[in-house]
Amino acid sequence: MKVLLFGKNGQVGWELQRALAPLGELVVLDRRGENGLCGDLIDLDGLRKTIRRLQPDVIVNAAAYTAVDKAENEPELAWLVNALAPQVMAEEMCALNGWLVHYSTDYVFDGSGTAPWSETDRPAPLNQYGQSKLQGEQSIVQSGCRHLIFRTSWVYGARGNNFAKTMLRLAAEREQLSVIDDQVGAPTGADLLADVTSHALKRAMSQPQLSGLYHLAAAGKTSWCGYARYVIEQARSMGAVLTVQNIEPILTTAYPTPAKRPHNSRLDTRKVSQRFNLQLPDWQHGVSRMLKEI
Repeated sequence: MKVLLFGKNGQVGWELQRALAPLGELVVLDRRGENGLCGDLIDLDGLRKTIRRLQPDVIVNAAAYTAVDKAENEPELAWLVNALAPQVMAEEMCALNGWLVHYSTDYVFDGSGTAPWSETDRPAPLNQYGQSKLQGEQSIVQSGCRHLIFRTSWVYGARGNNFAKTMLRLAAEREQLSVIDDQVGAPTGADLLADVTSHALKRAMSQPQLSGLYHLAAAGKTSWCGYARYVIEQARSMGAVLTVQNIEPILTTAYPTPAKRPHNSRLDTRKVSQRFNLQLPDWQHGVSRMLKEI
């Protein structure tokens, strides 16, 4: 089996290189490309030519435009990367009778209510980023290709920048932090996404009826403030010297951003758990593991 991975240097892409390696021949690309192969999702023609040249059995797309606030001023670029590039991948994999694995986001929802969002709930993005990711999903489904689309939330990894690392840096510099407490979700490790992807892909290759859209996130829930407190508490227990004395919970309205964020980012993961026989770990488990690694 030949697997083509886009976005090899991102948090998820980095973990996917490890998780996908046992499945067969793995070709990994980033924006710079190599050997005449294109990994830049802005170059749709180059993307199409690369897929036709390699003729993979599976494409795993871990590349995306993820600058949520910048997308408000760059909607065309976000659309190109998050909507049009996945459409090209889907069309080419449909022609090859292959599989496309793609990652999406809780930002396709408006964040209302308190119940976890299920795959059948109606999307209503609040910002340009969410709209572009939703269109990417829809283009894949409409193409008719076999696919695994995983919507996830609050992704972090030991490699690259993330919320936990930012909190640790600030906690070493300041005595007080103010962190949003009215947005709720589940921090989800890039390693968990990669491991589940590999597991699900192996199952789906022999059971094509598993093709579809799934919500995939760690178990449990917390706010950004609760997340920050847990990170700092765990770091201290591991010997980190931090100056922060108080972490103040604040409302989203106290920290305005160009793009609106959903207040409720909970995802109902029963479908992916049942169909792939999974028991997803609590979010604290993955965060502790990441902190030990860094």
